[in-house]
Amino acid sequence: MSKFQSAALIFLIFYSFNTYSQKKVLLAKSTTENITIDGKINEEIWKTESVATDFVMFQPDNGKPINTNKKTEVKVLYDNNAIYIAALLYDNEPDKIKKEITNRDVFGVSDNFSVYINGFNDGQQDFRFFVSSAGVQMDCLATEDSEDFTWDAIWDSEVTLTDFGWVVEIKIPYAALRFSNADKQTWGLNFMREIKRDVQKYTWNRVDTKIGAVIPQAGILEGIKNIKTPTRLFLIPYSSAYYQENDIGSGTTFKAGLDIKYGINDSFTLDAILVPDFGQTKFDNAILNLEPFEQKLDENRPFFTEGTDLFNKGGLFYSRRIGGAPSTEPIIAANEEIINYPSTVDLLNAVKVSGRTEKGLGIGFLNAVTEKTYATIRDNDTNETRKEVIEPLTNYNVLVFDQRFNQNSSVSFVNTNTTRNGGFRDANVSALLFDLSTKENTYNLYGDFKYSSINAIEDYDGFKTSLNFEKTSGKYRYILSGKYLSKDYDINDLGIIFYTNYHNAYANASYRILNPTKVFNTFKIEQEVNLEIQNTTGKLQEGWYKSVIKATSRNNDYFELALIINPLETFDFYEPRKNGRYLQIPRKITSYFGTEFNSNNAFTFDFTPSFTIYDQDDRITYGLALGPKYRFNDKFSLFYVLDYTRKKNDRGWVAFDNMGIIFAERNREILQNDITGKYALNNKMTINLTARYYWSYSENHDFFTLQDNGHLVQNNNYSMNKNRNFNSWNFDLSYSWWFAPGSEISILYRNYAQESTRDVEKNLSTNFKNVFDSNLTNIFSISLRYFIDYNVVKNKF
Repeated sequence: MSKFQSAALIFLIFYSFNTYSQKKVLLAKSTTENITIDGKINEEIWKTESVATDFVMFQPDNGKPINTNKKTEVKVLYDNNAIYIAALLYDNEPDKIKKEITNRDVFGVSDNFSVYINGFNDGQQDFRFFVSSAGVQMDCLATEDSEDFTWDAIWDSEVTLTDFGWVVEIKIPYAALRFSNADKQTWGLNFMREIKRDVQKYTWNRVDTKIGAVIPQAGILEGIKNIKTPTRLFLIPYSSAYYQENDIGSGTTFKAGLDIKYGINDSFTLDAILVPDFGQTKFDNAILNLEPFEQKLDENRPFFTEGTDLFNKGGLFYSRRIGGAPSTEPIIAANEEIINYPSTVDLLNAVKVSGRTEKGLGIGFLNAVTEKTYATIRDNDTNETRKEVIEPLTNYNVLVFDQRFNQNSSVSFVNTNTTRNGGFRDANVSALLFDLSTKENTYNLYGDFKYSSINAIEDYDGFKTSLNFEKTSGKYRYILSGKYLSKDYDINDLGIIFYTNYHNAYANASYRILNPTKVFNTFKIEQEVNLEIQNTTGKLQEGWYKSVIKATSRNNDYFELALIINPLETFDFYEPRKNGRYLQIPRKITSYFGTEFNSNNAFTFDFTPSFTIYDQDDRITYGLALGPKYRFNDKFSLFYVLDYTRKKNDRGWVAFDNMGIIFAERNREILQNDITGKYALNNKMTINLTARYYWSYSENHDFFTLQDNGHLVQNNNYSMNKNRNFNSWNFDLSYSWWFAPGSEISILYRNYAQESTRDVEKNLSTNFKNVFDSNLTNIFSISLRYFIDYNVVKNKF
């Protein structure tokens, strides 16, 4: 090769690298013209010359330019109130565009277009807005770790289907975004287009999948300058009416309240709820819980799900603690009984302030107050009743400082505090977190130090620390991590944790393809090793090897195969329910195989068989989860899920007696049936069905006494009935109409029942009948919430 050829080659490589990595820039044009969001893009101002085009495939064939017959063009305008986005999405087969109508934040089988906005251009968090070809809105707050679709902004969009494809027009008020107060704005920006039938996603600025971080690979939006944003004050009054009846009686309840959202400035927002009403939130999935820990419940209350990304830093905040179960039980005499013990505590009010400064400092503050709560106790000799406080007036606080820098790194401080009035338990937890990535997003170092302090009858402190190193780019990636938790580390007053008092070492290595092959669109194999050693005894608490293969075929069918081997004897320090005692757990092997067929088909199906074999007396667990789904048309679909588990010769704690800790060998079955249905009258109005039937039993056939060495010996003297049979039924049928942005009318019919007994009934139809013969509760409710923009009201008057 000549010197000239060598120089030319070096130049081409250098030029290609710089071109390949160069960020695209789009210029937003100022407008004073009134933009009507109708999906027609017929205003004169849209004839601006700055166009985002030349999209590049993100998945599956990363880096491939979009076909000319799928050309995509996007333009951006702005004024003092909002930014406006117009997208022309060409398609040479417009009759094949997928356009299922779904509920908000549900993608379904539809093409969609999205805009990713980072108002600080710090490469760490996106505000993402999606519009489907059916006109349905989806939105989320996104970091590299997650997409939070519980966040809902108020914005406007309209879609038009045309003979050349489809058109999207979007208006995003500044109130839905966060950005600095600089006169000249520079935002991170990317657009994504998903073509559902081809299972392809394209972005405007190329996102290289060799690099683990997506957000820093956005393009740039310039041109927004000297905007004078309006006052961000929104009032959301609501009222609701409930009619409830059960075997005890019936009654009617009326509620009214107010949510307030106030923009302190363009970066910070205050949210407050006064007289909260969560009567129409999704029901909790009750189960037969035989574990030594409480059941962790999903959060369904909007205030505690929307925009809480800052408060979830460090994993110290479990919002179901606020308004959850009381923290104490009353002390009663032998001749007394508790006749009323509220299962939850009422929330009086809550407020949160969150945002980020121009220099990348995120600040979050959340405060909530719950009501003083009593249990009612009856004296069985005199029939007199008395009340005892089981939860005093309680104040909950979360404070977060999160400093971002270098487009991909951060250092955070988190504090949670629970203060109960009077002589009840108080708690304070603090954490320092760091997350550091190299400039090229190739390697990542992250870790934490957390400290808890409990003020109770006996005060105690504890701590947790961890360090993790990860390779985050390329086909081959790995993670190395270790952590230590002290015995008295406790975050359960405002967080949730089950296992403490151990140290851990973990390693993960993975390989993935970055572009499709002849067989696979995606393919990934992971190998994991995990060891946990209990601090006090030095015994192995957990030790396993795991191998997982995940793949998507060229037909868009998904497969997952896993093998988990526990080759060593381990010890459970929680199942005995007594401090210092432990149970020996035998060696075991677990495996599962999951399949989900192409979700684009009208009929799709997924199933996952699984099993666990123990090295112990014919002990085995096996299960099957399957879920057929049928989409009758773009408006109507039904989805059924069956989840069945059988545990043969399972072993678990059942009681304490004068001989010690009693365990049982038992057979268990768990059956859950879920039916979800949707009928969309249009993209603003839907009828939804959610039904769940759960049945589980535990039938003991042998009893044992736990020895000091963790092993069990036969106990032929124990004869108490500790069997369990549990049924739970939930049914929700709702109508929802978003008649204006942020404003909704919803009508809900709900019934539910639970039945629990010591008598095991193995006939499914009898169980189903029994749960309906128990105290079935019926609720009919109507709720109205109305979004009021202070600026609209001000302009009218």
